[in-house]
Amino acid sequence: MGEISVFMAIVDFIPVVLFFIAAVILQRDLYSRLVKGAYSLLASGSIMVLTGGFFKALWKILYALNVCDYVQLNQSFFVIQAPGYIFFFLGLLGLFYKPEKKGVKTYAVAPVVFTSTLPFIVLQVLGLGGAQIVLMISGFKKKNYFAPVCFVVSFICMLGMGYLGAKFDSSSKMHWLAQVTNTISMTAFLMGTVSLHKKGFEREEIR
Repeated sequence: MGEISVFMAIVDFIPVVLFFIAAVILQRDLYSRLVKGAYSLLASGSIMVLTGGFFKALWKILYALNVCDYVQLNQSFFVIQAPGYIFFFLGLLGLFYKPEKKGVKTYAVAPVVFTSTLPFIVLQVLGLGGAQIVLMISGFKKKNYFAPVCFVVSFICMLGMGYLGAKFDSSSKMHWLAQVTNTISMTAFLMGTVSLHKKGFEREEIR
C-alpha cells in the first residue's frame, strides 16, 4: 500500500460530492419525464455510485488517520459502483420511451468476489459512457453544444480512470493521478448537467 495522506483522502471526497450534485439536478429535472421504473433505476443507480465512492473515500480517510485498514470498504467500491452506473444509464434510456408501461423488473444479485477488478471497470465505463451519450443527444436536440463537450471530456477522463484502474499499483503517485482524473471527470459531468438544466432539461422531449 502506498502512502495515503489525510489531504489525499479528503480530496477523494470531491468527485463524490460533484456527482451527488449532478445526480440531484438530474433527478429533479427528470422526475416528471421518466416512467416510474426508469426513474427508480436512475435513483437507485445514483445511490449505488455515491455509496461506492463514499466507501472508497471513507476507507482512505480511516487509513490515513491510522484508525484501521478496513479493506472491505475499498473492495466494495467496484462491486457497488459498477452496476450503479449501469442502472444510472438504463434509467436515462427511459427518456426515449414515453408510453406508460405496466412494470419494469429488476433483479438484485448478491455480490460475487472477483480477484480482478477488470469486469467492474468495464461496467463503469459502459454505464457512465452510455449515460453521457444519452445526455449528449439531449444537448444536441436543444442546440446546446457546451453540454456535449463537457460530457465528452468527462468520458475521456473516465476512460483514463479505467486504464489507471487496470494498471493500479497502489503508489502515492497513482492514487493522486486517479483522484485528479476522477475529479476532472466529475467536474465536467456536473458542468454538462448544469448546462442542460439551465436550458430547460426538465421540459425537453428527446423524440
